[in-house]
Amino acid sequence: AVVSTQSGHYGRAIGDVATQYFADRDIFCAGRVTQEDLNRTVKACGGTILTTVNDIREADMGQCSLFEEVQIGNDRYNLFTGCPKAKTCTLILRGGADQFIDETERSLHDAIMIVRRALKNDSIVAGGGAIEMELSKELRNYAKTIHGKEQLLITAYAKALEIIPRQLCDNAGFDAITILNKLRQKHAQGAKWMGMDISSEDIADNFEACVWEPSIVKRNALTAACDACCTILSIDETVKNPNSNYKAPSAMPGMR
Repeated sequence: AVVSTQSGHYGRAIGDVATQYFADRDIFCAGRVTQEDLNRTVKACGGTILTTVNDIREADMGQCSLFEEVQIGNDRYNLFTGCPKAKTCTLILRGGADQFIDETERSLHDAIMIVRRALKNDSIVAGGGAIEMELSKELRNYAKTIHGKEQLLITAYAKALEIIPRQLCDNAGFDAITILNKLRQKHAQGAKWMGMDISSEDIADNFEACVWEPSIVKRNALTAACDACCTILSIDETVKNPNSNYKAPSAMPGMR
């Protein structure tokens, strides 16, 4: 069994007598537990957070098949495993430097948020630059049907979309020119889900390879990029403070 008390203004530590009383009966007790950890424990094990030990009911008790205290690195962790009502889990990230841990945490957070969006929205597209290359192809074809300056704008927009797969190639250390030429050829032949494949250092059908992205993420990214571009283009003049170029005269020689 496990007993935890809350920290904060009304939090109290567990006394030595009570700790020994629990230990004699194989009950682990922890004092001054944060509210966040208490809530996560309830989500994992079930039960109810109580303000008193009087009139405890069986329905207020949580369950887990195994509780253990484990030493991981320089820290000790209390692990709850085999929780029948588990709605949460904990991932422990370890690394040689703080910047590696921070980068891993950001990457993991991005991946979890993408999966969350995919579960909430049933529309997906292939990732790895596949959807950007397909949109670029369609815009280039559409631009050929328009005369005037609008054709230049649409062509420039199509070219800008290719920055995504090009940047992916640069990040992976691939030859961006070769990969983009292959992608243009495949998309021109109607293979609309062809994108970058980091594993094989080539291109592949990313829809079949389960490299997916929620459609809403792509729509939001394109909308945000267009809004930012329109904001920049709407700036017709900049105002500069003439005093910003003013330099204070240097002190005369001999003066301090």
